[in-house]
Amino acid sequence: MTPFDTVAIVDWSSGNDTGPKPRRDAIWIGQTRNGRDSEPYYSRNRADAEAYLSKLIEKELSAGRRLFLGFDFPFGFPTGFAQGLAGKSDPFSVWDWLEARIEDSPRSNNRFDVAAEINAHFPGIGPFWFNGLKRDVPGLPRRDIRNGHGMAEKRDCEGQTRGAFPCWQMGGAGAVGGQILTGLPVLNRLRRRYHDNLAVWPFEACEAAVTLVEIWPGLINPVVKRAEASGGIRDAHQVRLLARAVAALPPDALAAMLDVHATEEGWIMGLGHEDQLQNAAEEQQPLRPPPLRNDCFALPAGVDWTPVEDALRHLQDNLHPVVSTETLPLADCLDRVLATGVAARRANPPQANTAVDGYGFAHESLGSGDQVLPLVDGRAAAGRPFGRALPPGHALRVLTGAALPKGVDTVILQEDVTLGDGKIAFRGGIKPGANTRRAGEDVEKGDEILSEGRVLTPADLALASATGLARLPVRSRLRVAIISTGDELREPGDEAGPGQIYDANRPLLLSLARKFGYVAVDLGRVEDDREALRRVLDRGSVEADVILTSGGASAGDEDHVSALLNETGAMSQWRIAVKPGRPLALGLWQDTPVFGLPGNPVAAMVCTLIFARPAMRRLAGETWRAPHAITVPAAFEKSKKPGRREFLRARLRDGKAEIFKSEGSGRISGLSWAEGLIELPDGEIKVQPGDPVRYLPFTAFY
Repeated sequence: MTPFDTVAIVDWSSGNDTGPKPRRDAIWIGQTRNGRDSEPYYSRNRADAEAYLSKLIEKELSAGRRLFLGFDFPFGFPTGFAQGLAGKSDPFSVWDWLEARIEDSPRSNNRFDVAAEINAHFPGIGPFWFNGLKRDVPGLPRRDIRNGHGMAEKRDCEGQTRGAFPCWQMGGAGAVGGQILTGLPVLNRLRRRYHDNLAVWPFEACEAAVTLVEIWPGLINPVVKRAEASGGIRDAHQVRLLARAVAALPPDALAAMLDVHATEEGWIMGLGHEDQLQNAAEEQQPLRPPPLRNDCFALPAGVDWTPVEDALRHLQDNLHPVVSTETLPLADCLDRVLATGVAARRANPPQANTAVDGYGFAHESLGSGDQVLPLVDGRAAAGRPFGRALPPGHALRVLTGAALPKGVDTVILQEDVTLGDGKIAFRGGIKPGANTRRAGEDVEKGDEILSEGRVLTPADLALASATGLARLPVRSRLRVAIISTGDELREPGDEAGPGQIYDANRPLLLSLARKFGYVAVDLGRVEDDREALRRVLDRGSVEADVILTSGGASAGDEDHVSALLNETGAMSQWRIAVKPGRPLALGLWQDTPVFGLPGNPVAAMVCTLIFARPAMRRLAGETWRAPHAITVPAAFEKSKKPGRREFLRARLRDGKAEIFKSEGSGRISGLSWAEGLIELPDGEIKVQPGDPVRYLPFTAFY
């Protein structure tokens, strides 16, 4: 079967809106795309979840990706239910019936009344039971006094599943009845909306771009329990792990799990294959760091204007890696961040060997003056050892890189030897150990060869390979979401009216993120609409590890970035003593760090390079380091007042730094003209041509 590119698992809930703070017993959605999983998405109500799933389907369809969309509630009922309720044994007739009757809002729904209406279609009492309302619902018993309704208690799959609950209980521990009644209408709307591109398993073949699948997290319960022991919300753990497990299944294993014939009742995918799912979840589970604290950006009380050095020190002290750890083959590790220090598995070189082509012998067997030594038959070559000890007083032909056999500790160059009939002659005076390399003279076994936080280079990979390491623990690539905000923005190529400008910041920031070696996630531009921005930030928190916005970071009426971050209670407004720049909004959105950059392009780039770049290095697991600056003579004159550190667009010509003609933050041409920045200190300074100045080439930030 054609593999799925994206796997999403939904933990459904029939309860009321659970509020803005992530909590248990809510709707959670785990997602893995092309082997990389996102942080679980918390949905506070079913309307939000349906909107999120619609956008997910549209995104995958537009990108040409196949989507496996799993839900944790039954798609069907025991045999005979559809006939008794809708008059035909087609499970989709039940979906249609429920969609026409379920009334659902974030604060309430009529699932108990609908359950009572269903009961009226069957004889006796039941099959649904449990009333969670304060009022009585005629036809729906509060306790299980059911009899004579004629329905089996469980579907065939539930009868074979340890711990699975029947579909008739509407509330209480383990109840899934309410989930079914509120969930199937949503699936029915998705099925109708994307009919040509969507199939429902096992009622339809899994040949469409999107397949809805019934699956149960209880199948990987042992793995979920181990993850839960480290803290966090169980629902979030199980959707994350189950999505990862399904995505990691070999195609033949997934095909076997989907090879089911259950045209009326439906089936739990993976039933009978629990070991495979659990192994896939275990094997794919990366090591994850804890989330950032809500106060990671909070400056000490009373701080107003923040010096640049204080801002950088605060970021260094309060941020930590937010990306997961995975172990990859060496071939896939170039430019990745090493997650932990690694030690040599064996010494380099592993044995003493010869550094030249020549002849080897024991130095202590030499006498004084010129030397004549008999040769033994054979030779030692790289990868082809001599295989026995050399007799004292003899010599052996050796080639570069050959392991020295026992009895050889010195080698003489072949150019310094006269070769006779089974003998060699050479001048005296050669030193002990000449032309040899001792075992471990480069690296000893157990030495740390590469340290945590290092961005791996080709030479690093050569060293790792030479010391026996085939795989390395590395950080997943940091995913950086970019958002532009403002009513005035238009896309290049579109018609721009009075007061409108083309968006320069998003191409700038997306390119910088890629240049830094991160995965750039383009979330587009958002008008000055708080709810629209909220939705885009929600997407960013799911699809990225850090979010960069431009514009809306001050305290004006249309500064929605600051306003929304303030709502979360995890926002700091930094007034940094820097030019260009100053306003920088920092905060967390659903545990994802957000950098609210200034709207002016020059200020946005300077703040990205000076503040966001080192912070993102830290979030990506790299070692914190300042950009390497050089001191060069100035080719300009500049008087600067005290109070703020200034960064001037600059470039080097004939070994001297010249600066752009204007310091305006809107002069984008200066960014293109420049090749780096001149950094002027916080205090007062007057620069004359020829004075030494601090130059930061743009390449120092990459």
